[in-house]
Amino acid sequence: MRVAVLGAGYAGLTLAKRLEDALPDDEVVVVDEDGTHLVQHELHRVVRRPSLAEDITLDLREVLDRATVREATVTDVDPDAAVATLETGEGTETLEYDAAAVCLGATTNFYDLPGVEEHATPLKRIGHAHAVRAEFFTAVEGATATDPARVVVGGAGLSGVQVAGELAALAREEADPDAVEVVLLEQLNSVAPAFPGNFQRAVRDGLDAQGVTVRTETAVASADAGGLDLANDERLPYDQFVWTGGIRGPPAMDGERPVVRNTLRLEDETFVVGDAGKVVDTDGAAVPASAQAAVRQARVAADNIERLLDHRRDGSSGFEPRLGGYRFDSPGWLVSVGDGAVAQVGPTVLTGRAAKLAKTSVGAGYLSSVGAVANAVDLVREELGWPDEATEDGAEDGDDPGTGGGDGGTGDGSGGDGGSDGPVRITIDDGDE
Repeated sequence: MRVAVLGAGYAGLTLAKRLEDALPDDEVVVVDEDGTHLVQHELHRVVRRPSLAEDITLDLREVLDRATVREATVTDVDPDAAVATLETGEGTETLEYDAAAVCLGATTNFYDLPGVEEHATPLKRIGHAHAVRAEFFTAVEGATATDPARVVVGGAGLSGVQVAGELAALAREEADPDAVEVVLLEQLNSVAPAFPGNFQRAVRDGLDAQGVTVRTETAVASADAGGLDLANDERLPYDQFVWTGGIRGPPAMDGERPVVRNTLRLEDETFVVGDAGKVVDTDGAAVPASAQAAVRQARVAADNIERLLDHRRDGSSGFEPRLGGYRFDSPGWLVSVGDGAVAQVGPTVLTGRAAKLAKTSVGAGYLSSVGAVANAVDLVREELGWPDEATEDGAEDGDDPGTGGGDGGTGDGSGGDGGSDGPVRITIDDGDE
């Protein structure tokens, strides 16, 4: 039988790896636009550290064991016919399946605000990060303390917080910080509005420390090449405009994120996993769009697809197999704020070096969990400023500071949603909501 995994983000890669083991006699086909997996929660770092792009981009053929990788764009999914339509470099093709999981993630939502999509740069791909960096240098060229460049980030969810922090840090490193104003806009009354109050306050303090101007209860009405028209009738000129204001479904789902129950089953043989859908868990609660949720949903989906195919193979009729349900249970949240970070573990909020070590450990733990150990080591070195092995005098095998399970190491990271087996098992939100 054939299982189609449509998309290779957190949900798609985790699902494909589990299906390779669970269904050794079945065909697993992974469809992805360019045959790579992007570690989305580290993407903002590429704005300031372009060399990280290589560490957070994984070749699917190197991290998957036997799945077939097809480079194509999924343009349509027909659950009734159990067929996906693909656009390849050679034309349109169809992919029939016995079971499929739509793991196409989400795209940036511009909410049909006039001019915003045309004039703002989103942050969903490596190319976007490079564009944001290039636009920053164009914006600050010739800026002075008396005539500063204004960089505006629209949307203060965790994605907006992270890119605003990176841009403020980039201004300190590569420009005169007094000649650059980074402004973060949020239409609700707090940054990170979906999170607890103590986490919000720590994030706001971190932004203040980075020199970011935060404006809450400020909504964008429209944009043009020179500025924003705000909902309060204010005109806000800008030199650079980045948009992290929300998410919507993938084009293959007509921009919608269909609501799915805790079994993640959309219809018959078709499942929706991760940000591509709006999942309601076993407690009846809506699940936030996040990397950790996508990874954990993928585990449930893998088990359910295995049960479904075993049921079909047995030729059973008259009843459906009992499928497992997904329950959202977050161990915590992490967000980068420039050179710093904020972590929440239960009711405790961490900042400073402890939070940064946790953040780095989680990123490296995820990479190691999907088989990209070398990338994990490189990420730890880059984030914590450790030297390369080649520059270490007398470095011995086994003394690599990036591979241990302690603070800042790759740890176990089992399943990709934890950095180590220690007390910190937290991941970050990669959505814009």
